[in-house]
Amino acid sequence: MELKEIKELIKLVSESGVSEVEVERGDFKVSIKKVEEKTTIIQQAAAPVVQAIAPAAPVATAPVNTLHTPAVTSAPVASNLITIKSPMIGTYYKTPSPDKPAFVNIGDEIKVGQVLCIVEAMKLFNEIESEVSGKIVKILVENASPVEYDQPLFLVEPM
Repeated sequence: MELKEIKELIKLVSESGVSEVEVERGDFKVSIKKVEEKTTIIQQAAAPVVQAIAPAAPVATAPVNTLHTPAVTSAPVASNLITIKSPMIGTYYKTPSPDKPAFVNIGDEIKVGQVLCIVEAMKLFNEIESEVSGKIVKILVENASPVEYDQPLFLVEPM
């Protein structure tokens, strides 16, 4: 089973009323379970705000676009910067393991095909490679934080 098919299964579970999907192909078995909806209370200085969060879709730090767009698009922040976005839902990791250095840091020059980070989805560690050459201007997510599909991860100044 390919990663694209797994992503489609995750999307199917999160968008439909289905709470569990199990697919088996030869030696490969995937089980996707949707957990009950939880309510989180966020306290602000003025008044409390109640926000319902569906566990199948982790809290996003940026607006989530549900349309399928390429992983690399122009950033609205500055006309010359390119935004590298997450190609999947998962957990962002900046290092290959806790005792290793980060794949990239602010100011690093990157090349096409260079690994920028890892996004873990369903215990699979997916290396996210750059589709552009340039210089890392900003890293938009914290290590070990959840990311959404199409969420901006890096701002890159093209070279």
